[in-house]
Amino acid sequence: MSPPRWFPSHRQPPSATAVSGPPPPSGPNGFWITDPAFRDRLHSATLTLLDIVEDRLNDDDVPLTEVLGGARDHAEHMLGVPSTYGVLVEAEAAAQIVHAAGIDAGSPFGLAIAQGLSGIEQLPVQQQQQLVRAAARRYAITAPSRSPAAPATAPPRPAPGRSR
Repeated sequence: MSPPRWFPSHRQPPSATAVSGPPPPSGPNGFWITDPAFRDRLHSATLTLLDIVEDRLNDDDVPLTEVLGGARDHAEHMLGVPSTYGVLVEAEAAAQIVHAAGIDAGSPFGLAIAQGLSGIEQLPVQQQQQLVRAAARRYAITAPSRSPAAPATAPPRPAPGRSR
């Protein structure tokens, strides 16, 4: 009589050789907003996304919001941030594009961003690309400094006994 199928077998199944890709990017050290290195990575990811958006606007009439919306799906391997933070990169890139159009967007998660993007999508592709380029230039200028800030020094004091 053979043992029932649910009875554990002593034979080990052959081990499968797993093909692994690069390890996923690391997250922040603590709360993301207080980790300067991670904030730098988010900033860099936003610049990368703005470059990707500009390039993708030439492809097959893909709408601006669709290009932006796909960023979180590719955050790990294209942007270098964990996928859970891809939405932050999307929101920041969207806000920068709307700001470049001269629209006061307020919060990156506000309704003004959505309205601004829908208006921008109505423009010709060349104008959309110009706005994305302008957003990238503006955002690159505001890049956080990678060098530690030098402490502020007080102006030299006048020599004693001298007055103006």
